[in-house]
Amino acid sequence: MTKLLVPCFLGILSLFIFACTPKVEVAAPSEPITINLNVKIQHEILVKVDKELDNLFKEEKGLF
Repeated sequence: MTKLLVPCFLGILSLFIFACTPKVEVAAPSEPITINLNVKIQHEILVKVDKELDNLFKEEKGLF
């Protein structure tokens, strides 16, 4: 009787394990994704332009 019970138990256990397999789905959204970024780059641009103008004025002293 126990010889028959163990395979039956393993069969039922394997049925529960495979029946509870997690399912993951990846789907694209129907609407486009909108990302709003507020990046302040004004300071960096002004510094670069300011340094370039300083170098230009040093090289071309008779410009003004």
